[in-house]
Amino acid sequence: MMTAGERLVVVSNRLPVVVRREGDRWKVNPGSGGLITAMAPVLRNRGGLWIGWAGTTEALDLDELLLAAGKRTGYDLLPVILTPEEEWNFYYGFSNEIIWPLFHDLQTRCNMDPAYWTTYRDVNRKFAGAVLEQTTRSDVVWVHDYHLMSVAHEIRKNDPDRRLAFFLHIPFPCPDVFLKLPWRTQLLEHLLEYDLIGFQTQRDRHNFVQCLHTLVRGVHLRGKGRIIGAEHGGRSLRLGVFPISIDYRAFADESAGEAVAKTAWEVHANLPERQIVLGIDRLDYTKGIPYRLEAFRRALERHPDLHNHVTLFQVVVPSREDIPEYRGLKIEIESLVGEINGRHTRAGWVPIHYIFRRLERTELLAYYRTAEIALITPLKDGMNLVAKEYCACSTEERGVLILSEFAGAAAQLQRGAILVNPYDTEGVGEAIYQAWRMEEEERRRRMRKLRHTIRKHDVFWWVDSFLQAAAAKDLDDFPPLGRALHPVPE
Repeated sequence: MMTAGERLVVVSNRLPVVVRREGDRWKVNPGSGGLITAMAPVLRNRGGLWIGWAGTTEALDLDELLLAAGKRTGYDLLPVILTPEEEWNFYYGFSNEIIWPLFHDLQTRCNMDPAYWTTYRDVNRKFAGAVLEQTTRSDVVWVHDYHLMSVAHEIRKNDPDRRLAFFLHIPFPCPDVFLKLPWRTQLLEHLLEYDLIGFQTQRDRHNFVQCLHTLVRGVHLRGKGRIIGAEHGGRSLRLGVFPISIDYRAFADESAGEAVAKTAWEVHANLPERQIVLGIDRLDYTKGIPYRLEAFRRALERHPDLHNHVTLFQVVVPSREDIPEYRGLKIEIESLVGEINGRHTRAGWVPIHYIFRRLERTELLAYYRTAEIALITPLKDGMNLVAKEYCACSTEERGVLILSEFAGAAAQLQRGAILVNPYDTEGVGEAIYQAWRMEEEERRRRMRKLRHTIRKHDVFWWVDSFLQAAAAKDLDDFPPLGRALHPVPE
């Protein structure tokens, strides 16, 4: 059981809030992303600690702003301060010009600037310092994602006995790809200084193990199954598979509510006798949006009976627009949307509705609830929580999930989804046609399987399984302060 003063401490590149200047005032706004979607409901009201960057490099006193934000979230927020140079070299440079494309098998997009690695080490040292100053050995420190792979290495220099667990939210590449990284051996050795390393899928862990065999001497592995043991440098650690998930109950209950139902009805009332195909993605080249649009074009060209009967709603959430490559991707997407609509639009029917903004939660859930088909086709993804959110919100169980076989979620959802190769635009086009024609009985059978899987393996199951492996604890050992614990499905 939890000892006095023991806390769950989350360490990530970003805090779950963003500090922004609005006019002459500073405001704290909620953050976004898969990690926040997963972890915020878990940490809420548990009195834990979240360490991360606040999203600004301007010099200001964050204590008062984050104290008020922490009272709203129910856990403390500790900022790590970055300089503009550190933001650029660490975040935009090493993290997103090297690790992000490399780990998504897009190595031709990498910029292997040596200065990026130096700053990455420096920033990881800053995060390690925050952990050492603000936590004790009784705390369970859970470090997240590719930005902070070297934190344990920096902490061990000062305190070899800290309990340190790490979870990688993105894929881990195979040796042929990982070997292209100039700092490949150092990075593996830094990761081996955690007590537990968690991966999304068996494939990711297998790739990591193969890289260890290729690059690191003296690593000994034992056991089999979801969690295996390893020995290196006189230390023992574990390597586990923990597919991340969502708060299924929250999505299902809210999507069944009156506000979402009203908005969903309004969406479909404007599109009578049509099936909505829904794509929702952050602006990123790994999401495969141009390939998806080409697939939709091919479906319309090969199956004229789709005309006037389907409409693709493609939602793109703005991201990193100050980077030229992302601006170019936005232009490419908008050009394709214009071409397809220009070729196929008829009176009373526009094939693609393109939305470039972040949806408010009620609107997002309404689209999930009302869409008959979800088209989720990333070129590669660690998990993809949108697929799980869509299924949780399909309260009538009439939706069809078309899912990339290269998304981590495919391992769990393959029995109910239509799996596709996102590079095969003809095959994805045929999957759209198959989904459109699918009988209601088969739709319900597939969606029930999907919803059952996600309900059983929700975010609380994910946290429990990880904490059990990391510290022989579960979420009950970190109870909400003065509130009943959200039950975990069996």
